[in-house]
Amino acid sequence: MSEAAIHSVTAPVARPELLASLDPLLREWLPRQRWFAGKGRPVTGFSLVTANELLPSTAQLGLLHLLVRAHQPLTPAQGSGTQPGDCYQLLIGVREALPPHLAPALIGHVEEGPLAGHTVYEALHDPRPADVLLEALRTRARVGELRFERDRRQEIRGDLIPRLITAEQSNSSLVFGDTFILKLLRRIVPGVNPDLELPLTLAREGCPRVPAPTAWMAADLGEETYVLGVLQPYVQGAVDGWELALSELAKESEPAEDGCRGGEGFTGEARALGRATAEVHTALARALPTVTLGHVQMERLVGGMTERLAAAAQAVPALRPYAAGLRTAFAALADLASEGQTWTAQRIHGDLHLGQCLRAPSGEWSLIDFEGEPSKPLAERRMPQPPLRDIAGMLRSFDYAAHAVPGALGSARAGAVPPVPDWADICRAAYCAGYAEVAGRDPRADPVLLRAYETDKAIYEVLYEARHRPDWLPVPMAAIRRLAASP
Repeated sequence: MSEAAIHSVTAPVARPELLASLDPLLREWLPRQRWFAGKGRPVTGFSLVTANELLPSTAQLGLLHLLVRAHQPLTPAQGSGTQPGDCYQLLIGVREALPPHLAPALIGHVEEGPLAGHTVYEALHDPRPADVLLEALRTRARVGELRFERDRRQEIRGDLIPRLITAEQSNSSLVFGDTFILKLLRRIVPGVNPDLELPLTLAREGCPRVPAPTAWMAADLGEETYVLGVLQPYVQGAVDGWELALSELAKESEPAEDGCRGGEGFTGEARALGRATAEVHTALARALPTVTLGHVQMERLVGGMTERLAAAAQAVPALRPYAAGLRTAFAALADLASEGQTWTAQRIHGDLHLGQCLRAPSGEWSLIDFEGEPSKPLAERRMPQPPLRDIAGMLRSFDYAAHAVPGALGSARAGAVPPVPDWADICRAAYCAGYAEVAGRDPRADPVLLRAYETDKAIYEVLYEARHRPDWLPVPMAAIRRLAASP
């Protein structure tokens, strides 16, 4: 489909009537989605941010692009009442009847309004709507408020077969012919999204550790721009660091023929991953401004860590006996800052762990998903921070992998005892050593800041596991005991 063809089949949508007809269906369907952030609170209504037709709903197959804001009751901490909640990107297919192979994508049957008598469904399960998205990116189409852009230096073929990645994610991803992967953001916020900003920056710096964006889509609403998705090269045959670590752990936990355990197969990978992380950090520090954090800034940082500890201890009783010991990690950092020590902050990944790293068949590592922690405000995710925050996240990830027991279907569950007792320590040391080879400074040379960030991360993990995966709670609690007792 050409750009002209996209324009010719699209038309303004009867927006109020459309939303009213979809409202009861979305109230049931949206909270069940993995990427819906407001779980535990009912959806009381929606407001429409924008609506556009990528394929006309009057045809045999329609495709609607919606940005909707879900209204939910306030939490007890926020007070009483209802407020406009998060904004979500929806791609809704429209058919008179749904073929059997698309049954899992069903949203519901519309009974009134402009789509009365039609069936609506999650369009990303359907190859035809996926083709429309790729063609719009290839041709740099404009559809209402939607804008599709691309790097003209990279070729985008129009005959690539799409498939939806069904693994649970906080967003949605389509792979096109093992050539590209399109990450579609689900919870949308206005502003410069680091998931596009930082990979573009690293591409300009010539850093090979991050796939360069090929194309992207955005919505221009008044003076605000919303980044909606990013198309990047797909690393065929790559495995993420978490799955590779579990695979190597399984090998290392098996006795060798001489009765000893297997070799330290992941140590070299951890070292290479440390080098890759340092390459990304040094490239970002070259390209974007850095700042110096002194006493005032560190006092604010420590204050946030201390508040998070207090809130977590209130929510998770198991944390309370260790709270005093954990606070010493933050107090030690505050003491250093009051003595005049400063730290350099820069743009970082923001949510680094083994699952955010891909190892290509060639052995090269790439870092992906620069969105940061989606629960944090965008302005906070774009703030310069000490690189040790990323490093602490990776060190905690090694600890998680060490306690994980691979399941029959390739998933993992928490184990009480690591199958290789010293595995995490060995990998942590190798990672830091690899980082030092590129950065010129070993992260362990700043133990006070590193301990503070590790402690803060472990506290977050305790709160998360207590709420969502109680069986995994022993993993961060083991780290809590260690960190609380550290000098």
